[in-house]
Amino acid sequence: MGKNFGKESIKNIFFIIIGTLFSAIGINLFIANANLLSGGVSGIALILEYLFNIPSGYFVLALNIPLFALSYKKMDRRFTLYSMIGATSLSIMLLLTIKLKGFINLRDPLLMCIYGGVLNGLGVGIAFNNNGSSGGLDIIASVIKKKYENFDIGKITFSVNCVIVTIGAFIFSIESALYTLVSMYITAYVIDKVIKGFNKDKLILIITEKEEEVSNWIMNSLGRGVTFLYGEGAFTNNKRRILYCVVPLGEIPKIKSIAKEIDGNAFISILDVSEVEGKGFKNSKK
Repeated sequence: MGKNFGKESIKNIFFIIIGTLFSAIGINLFIANANLLSGGVSGIALILEYLFNIPSGYFVLALNIPLFALSYKKMDRRFTLYSMIGATSLSIMLLLTIKLKGFINLRDPLLMCIYGGVLNGLGVGIAFNNNGSSGGLDIIASVIKKKYENFDIGKITFSVNCVIVTIGAFIFSIESALYTLVSMYITAYVIDKVIKGFNKDKLILIITEKEEEVSNWIMNSLGRGVTFLYGEGAFTNNKRRILYCVVPLGEIPKIKSIAKEIDGNAFISILDVSEVEGKGFKNSKK
């Protein structure tokens, strides 16, 4: 068990470092190159870089040091260790990639904030998927969440980012602040997609009087598993089995067509699913 934990930890640390590399490239190559800002501690570090002409990598590490102490006191050792690795790695990567600022010279700031947001979000998402973070707001949010379980972590991030954007508007221009908002939105969107997955699988629920025929067709023709859920009509009090099945997006039209062909009165509900693991989809970890 300890051996497996060690291998898993090494893998997590490796991908946390890779994630911070992506973030650093996105920040230096695009965001800082266009004099825009990012969210959280890296956004504050960029403001300080623009004001004092000192690389943001130094500020990221300096701002995180007191937060490491807070995390060590309030959180578990693993979270603190991974946060320290993530923040230190981001600082180093920002310093190593600083020369990328003059590598490209795009005149369109919209392209800069789009690509910067995508790379930054990809990096943060990879780190999150491996139980890591780049420190900063993640430490503060986790400490508050531990003490106040019902507290919305998103409010902390949103509030700090609003302050960063406002400061950016005063230091630079309203235009830069608006582009920064676009970049932050793209970053958040990509983080969400990386964490939840890019799959296009759908959950389909079918209520029909011919559940055996419909389920047999799905299992035999498509090779998809079907689960029966037991429900009862609120108005009729009729008890009925509901077909529960997760399928790829491309199989939805065929299932709808056949289900309606078997039972013209079939009720079909289709829902989005963010992540699916199991036979026929992603392999579950054992």
